[in-house]
Amino acid sequence: MVVDHWGSELQDIQTSAIFNHLRKSFVTRQEDKSPTINESVESSDWIRERKRIKNEFAQRTKDALAPEEEEVDDSKRTGVNPQEIQLPAENHANAQQTHEIAGLSCRAYGGPSDEFAQKEMVYWQDIKTDSLYESPFRKHHRMEDKEPKYMTFEPDGGGWNNIRMALETVVALAHAMGRTLVLPPEQGFYLLRKDREKNKINFSFNDFFHMESLSREHKGLDIITMDEFLKREALAGNLRNITTGQVSFPPGNETDWNGKDVNPLKDYLRNVTYWRNWRVGECMAAFPTRAGHDDVKKLQDMMENIIDTGGTPLPDFYKDKPTPVDAPGIDRLRENLAGRRELCVYDEEMQSARVVHFLCYHKIRARLLTHFYTFLFFEDWKQDLFYKRFMRDHFRYLDEIQCAAARVVEAIRKRARERDTQGNPNGDFDSFHVRRGDFQFKHTRVDADVLYENSADKLSKGATLFIATDERKKEFFKPLTEYYDVVYLDDFKDLIKGINTNYYGMLDQLIAARGRVFFGTWHSTFTGYINRIRGYFVTRDKLPGYEMGTMESYYFVPLQQKDAMKHYIPVNGAHFNREFPVAWRDIDRGIHEIHQNAFASE
Repeated sequence: MVVDHWGSELQDIQTSAIFNHLRKSFVTRQEDKSPTINESVESSDWIRERKRIKNEFAQRTKDALAPEEEEVDDSKRTGVNPQEIQLPAENHANAQQTHEIAGLSCRAYGGPSDEFAQKEMVYWQDIKTDSLYESPFRKHHRMEDKEPKYMTFEPDGGGWNNIRMALETVVALAHAMGRTLVLPPEQGFYLLRKDREKNKINFSFNDFFHMESLSREHKGLDIITMDEFLKREALAGNLRNITTGQVSFPPGNETDWNGKDVNPLKDYLRNVTYWRNWRVGECMAAFPTRAGHDDVKKLQDMMENIIDTGGTPLPDFYKDKPTPVDAPGIDRLRENLAGRRELCVYDEEMQSARVVHFLCYHKIRARLLTHFYTFLFFEDWKQDLFYKRFMRDHFRYLDEIQCAAARVVEAIRKRARERDTQGNPNGDFDSFHVRRGDFQFKHTRVDADVLYENSADKLSKGATLFIATDERKKEFFKPLTEYYDVVYLDDFKDLIKGINTNYYGMLDQLIAARGRVFFGTWHSTFTGYINRIRGYFVTRDKLPGYEMGTMESYYFVPLQQKDAMKHYIPVNGAHFNREFPVAWRDIDRGIHEIHQNAFASE
């Protein structure tokens, strides 16, 4: 969904702070002899408590910066089989956090069988060498810096798939920069506030993804909560106002912001962190093979070379002619720039900041509304493919959501098989995503007759058709029921009892992704993610078109884009409102080189 909805989620940043920060991006930290806490007088009890917290986290920091040779618990580093880890009996929460990396077991969630779940839903892999990879900048920070490095961020203010895209981008940036990622507190998200009287409506990202496992499974990524960050850094007096240089504490000295108005916290973070407004439509975040000054300059020289030699070709130049994934950096950059003429570089000034912050603030067009793979560029092709596998293999919906979707897929396949036992032994079905509601691209909102006319040549009459839609009046689809056995998620509510209704859109995506033929809505990020999941399956099963990253996916309108997913198309246009084959095509190349010798940063 592409809805530029902000409402009351964002407050104005203090004007003076904004322009001072834009003018001078970093203020040298100075010791302040008499800090105040939110302009109030400290009590002696608070002074003692703050000293205790500061000493405690100083020790933690010392431990965290211990030499690399120090032995580390392998269960937290390399993602060993969860069955080898002792879990508290009947502890469902821990079972969720320590889910099996390489598979999917639905026994704890009401089925289906592990065999069906593995075959039907699992597009990810457990690649041990990937789990050991650390970015050059993480190694650099560990060797050169005497303080921990963090990244904070504000969730996107739009619909769920915009939020998800921005989160993927932030996670990739945190890993690439070698920074500890700080998760925002639980809060309400646009359009995820259904049935508030019986459902949870204030969410953390742990409610959708295995964030705990993401950190535990990767040596190169640490993730902590906002509460932990504020206790560790803010209350210890380590954060300073970017304009005055004075120690600054969170509003009301509060660290637990879960379920509360987060606007005061946003204002605070914007004033005590280092931030840049990286505009994703104008630049690419570029990372060199190594972390040195000369390596950064090499990237900038590469960009100047491309501009001096005519810039980037038009998209048609690369249609069905992809640049090899292991091509020289300048060739890969030339294709993926997609008209952008600047690089956003993690330079020495940005590296020196204790906390880097990414805003979502529409008044200055600060928003990471982009796919991670269309925004991040890596000079080393093996690093580039690592991050694409990283998202495929570890950044997926919770097992509870995957298993609920698997139960519905199993039921749809059974229904389709029983309708044609001889001709459809596998229970194949087709799928649509029809976006209506408040969608801003009105030209995609067409009548059901048009949906039928523009898709009939790819479907078989009488076939079972699953429709994912936000259209509440099902009679809208009556013309389709004359030709197909039409089903919706609502028809399988008995299989998803107890699931938070705010997860229903995610279930729709996972179910629709398993359709034999899929038709989606042009410009919809909801449709886009379905196609990316389908791309992962095409790669897994080496289905027709996998060499080019193409698949049996289509768009209803406009007709000139109907078969866009049947071709290799490079990144182009607005970047964010569709997915591109570069995200899944040939991304398993070079796996065994990633930890052996490909990433030495010394």
